Amino acid sequence: MTKMYKISQLSIIILLVFCFTSCDSDFLDKNPLDSVASQGFWKTKADVETGLAGVYSRLQQNFLGYERIYFEGLTDNTYCGPNFNQRNIFEMTLGNISPSSGGAIDNMYSSPYRAITSCNLFLDNVDQAKGNVLPAQMNIYKAEVRFIRALCYFDLVQLFGEVPVYKKYFSTIEEGRIAKSSKAEIYAFIEEDLNFAISNLPDTKYSGHAVKGSAQALLGRVLLTQEKWAESATVLKQIIDGGKFQLANSYKNLFIVDGQVNPSVNCEIMFSTNYAAGNPQRLTPQPAGYEIEMANGSMLQPFKAFADSYQMIDGKSSSDSPLVNTNYINRDPRLDMTMKLPNETWRNPNTLVSQVIDNPSVTGFIMEKYVDLSKIPISGATASTSHQDYIHLRYADVLLMYAEAKNESTGPDLTVYAAINKVRARATVNMPEVVQSSYSTKDLLREYIRNERRVELAMEGLRYFDLKRWKIAVAKLDGMSTVGSQPMQFLEKNYYLPLQQNELDRNTKLEQNPDYK
Repeated sequence: MTKMYKISQLSIIILLVFCFTSCDSDFLDKNPLDSVASQGFWKTKADVETGLAGVYSRLQQNFLGYERIYFEGLTDNTYCGPNFNQRNIFEMTLGNISPSSGGAIDNMYSSPYRAITSCNLFLDNVDQAKGNVLPAQMNIYKAEVRFIRALCYFDLVQLFGEVPVYKKYFSTIEEGRIAKSSKAEIYAFIEEDLNFAISNLPDTKYSGHAVKGSAQALLGRVLLTQEKWAESATVLKQIIDGGKFQLANSYKNLFIVDGQVNPSVNCEIMFSTNYAAGNPQRLTPQPAGYEIEMANGSMLQPFKAFADSYQMIDGKSSSDSPLVNTNYINRDPRLDMTMKLPNETWRNPNTLVSQVIDNPSVTGFIMEKYVDLSKIPISGATASTSHQDYIHLRYADVLLMYAEAKNESTGPDLTVYAAINKVRARATVNMPEVVQSSYSTKDLLREYIRNERRVELAMEGLRYFDLKRWKIAVAKLDGMSTVGSQPMQFLEKNYYLPLQQNELDRNTKLEQNPDYK
């Protein structure tokens, strides 16, 4: 797959305008209009493409990039222990959520806005290059940036509810001090951006830049989140009928580098945060990334109850199946491709490795998804070359979102069962089809689809948002035992997070979210 971030050294000074983070001198990472970005820039196609690369590079920050999987630590899927990247994730599960929490909550708010600021800077200046860029190509560039802006606002409205909407790049601090918009207004703006993107992006396979299918898939998710079931199903069906995307032949290889550059695997990827060999996931303050954080660090540890939610290979639950179930044998193959099972030994080509982690799991499980076992024993040296992409949107999710939207809008029909069965029939999974007679009503099939999403999309950072949009987060999370008998806490007010005090201090027109005042 094409990597986005191979930028020439001559472009680095320009790119810094989009990437530099400055929290002390300003908020939302704003740059003055007399900066290098406005002095002789935006004149050529090369300038525009450098600016575009700067916008894309924003996706490598915090929860917009590979660290997005840490949202799983806020759910019933995994325990998230001490985290040197996203501070206070575990404390959040215990209900320690306040305007002074900082850490992860601060990053959930600030990183999308930094990306939005870069998007607005691009959109407000790119027309200066009109004479050197064909109109159709100019609209493609704008559509890519508006897609990214929509992605960021979608995060913000899901996490915080009402937030300020900046449609233009602001040139003074005072211009940045605006009140919050309603959720309806935010969603309308997101849909406006995505509809523009759908109309102008190329209708091709994904290869590193957003395409029409990327925008359609995100719009389908946005509509699903608003419970616009029929509209969501219509958009998602267009992707299915378009035939541009297919399921990868290997579930496991979707999440490691060698697979993501393989056409038989990356045909499923619809949008991702991209990393490159010279620009891996994390180098400072020490080499890190998926493999060292998940394998060596055990920073996300699946709960046993999550492992137990996987069906047996006959399609039945472990309590209903006659198959032997010792040490999780005869289970849905996705289980063993998602987590290292008890008594499982990882090997490298030369050495038997009895233990490859520095911190033993307190749940009995560690992550296997995203871990390339050919790199064992994993070290700082191997981590410095770790550059798996984080997948935001993939075709299996489209199929399951379609199944959910169609089931909610009209109830079960053959297209709903077919979409679920395609996901289950992946070559390396081969799980039995849904037994239609057992899941013949909307309510029964709803629960089946929800569990299929939990299994298929495990550890991809979606469970937190699914539990909230299904309005079952309190029922599933509040009071659940974690580790050391510490119960999770998720209250009604936690469906939205508090604005952090430093943001309220910077923008005096902001009002705190209800129940956090």
